[in-house]
Amino acid sequence: NSHKGARLFEKSSKKEKIKMLKITDVIIDPCTLGNKLWLVDVQPAYSYVDGHRTDTITGYRYIIALPEKGLEKISVRIDGTQKTEVPNGFAEVIFQNLELYIYWGALNQPQVGARATDIQLVENVRNKG
Repeated sequence: NSHKGARLFEKSSKKEKIKMLKITDVIIDPCTLGNKLWLVDVQPAYSYVDGHRTDTITGYRYIIALPEKGLEKISVRIDGTQKTEVPNGFAEVIFQNLELYIYWGALNQPQVGARATDIQLVENVRNKG
């Protein structure tokens, strides 16, 4: 029996091209960010051509502080027009279709990115309810 196992190992140890899951295909649960998301800034997001930034604004980056993560920040990109103003201090927000992903940033280091389709101030959502 031990010889059968050795033969199987020999077969599988041959140089075969194995397709591995790419890190960019990993889905990160937005719950990773915590339950409270605080908007602290809004910045334009520009289009790039051949790696160079153009003057064309394609959307906005909503800079979010994460109180449950020691106030670390993450930028959430939403394409289109600016959805809300920069708050005085911070404002609690929720996102529609929030998606976290991994991309290769400066110095070829993996970074966590985020995109969504909309943002709303929590106080506005509460007032509607």
